Amino acid sequence: MPAPAGFSLPIQVVKAQGFTAWLAEDHSIPVVSLAWGWDGGASLDPEGQDGATSMLSSLLTEGAGNLDALAFVDAARDQAIGIGFDADRDSFDGNLRALKPALPRAVELARMAMTAPRFDEEAVARIRTRAIAGARQALESPRGRAGRAFWAAAFPGHPAGRPANGTADSIAAITVDGMKAVLGRQVHREGLLVAASGAITAAELAALLPELFGALPAGTPPALPALPAFTGFGTQVVPVSATQSSVIFGQQGIPVRDPDWEVAQVVMRVFSGGGFSSRLMKSIREERGLTYGIYAGLDSLFRGSALVGSAATANARVGEMLALLREEWQRMAEGGPTQQEMDDAISFLTGSQPLQFTDSRSIAGTLLAMRRNDRPLDWLEKRPERLRAIGRDRAAAMAARLLKPDALSVTIAGQPEGL
Repeated sequence: MPAPAGFSLPIQVVKAQGFTAWLAEDHSIPVVSLAWGWDGGASLDPEGQDGATSMLSSLLTEGAGNLDALAFVDAARDQAIGIGFDADRDSFDGNLRALKPALPRAVELARMAMTAPRFDEEAVARIRTRAIAGARQALESPRGRAGRAFWAAAFPGHPAGRPANGTADSIAAITVDGMKAVLGRQVHREGLLVAASGAITAAELAALLPELFGALPAGTPPALPALPAFTGFGTQVVPVSATQSSVIFGQQGIPVRDPDWEVAQVVMRVFSGGGFSSRLMKSIREERGLTYGIYAGLDSLFRGSALVGSAATANARVGEMLALLREEWQRMAEGGPTQQEMDDAISFLTGSQPLQFTDSRSIAGTLLAMRRNDRPLDWLEKRPERLRAIGRDRAAAMAARLLKPDALSVTIAGQPEGL
């Protein structure tokens, strides 16, 4: 269905003492959400301590200032305050959500977390144990092993090729000094992007910004390393004793700031991102029953992207599934989507757009993503118009540019047959 008439998200630009924030003001519910972040993330992990930034993000709310871990949690919980931090491969983000009366306390706790984390021995040990268990679970499953091998082969020697959360061995080697070093490189007054949503005026946000971020050290995080070209590696097999094989496939993507990024989104929705309506699902699941599900899309990282997909199938049918995948890859590259497929995809993308803005937290997160990707203030408002203006010839050209059957790289974890 088309987007509701008149749907818009007015965005204000708020500046105060060197800080800039985007604000979507809404007083219908007395809740305020903030999201902020920097470039960096796992790319700042010390040598041999992969996962240090991820572990740091968990420890920032495990005690700060004069509050140990339990006291910090109680202080937030008593006023229904949510505070969190997250590290990705190329970014480090923070967020808070609070009822309007609790906002001053939320700001105080978030500031303490960034400027005076405790790194208490008990908290470090507990978070390390949890991180090691998570890494083992994520990386030792067939899908995890396939993913680890895929990214390492696609981007050798680059942070994009390493697990953002580290491995069991690298997490065990992380030191408190290493995490403090990451904090010192990552969290600064400059290079900071901020977004806010909810029951707060521009004047109130202008007063809040220096309260929350004014005590951060001056300076800027190190520049992100440029994403190199995807290294094609053909087909690789990771032997795993399992009845099914996990398959990850992909190739070079396009930059996030490419003027035809949304054209690529339409193409990929038709091809592999539209659930049961996508070509890959119809061909490989519905018609052949080769997999429970198959999906592919653009995974953005380091200002670029990789086109990556995944599926799982019985070992005996891996060769058959991959042959059909390459046939569909070739067919879309040569002909692009039909007009009906495009109409359906664009209708879904425009009609579902308001679902991104159902609460203040998701709105703040969307505004932060817009800032990170250098989108203009009216990006959301004009998106349905831009999507409807995409012609089939333009989509076909993007399909030919994006999908390269001969460059498709595949990693299989299992005991595949028929290759």
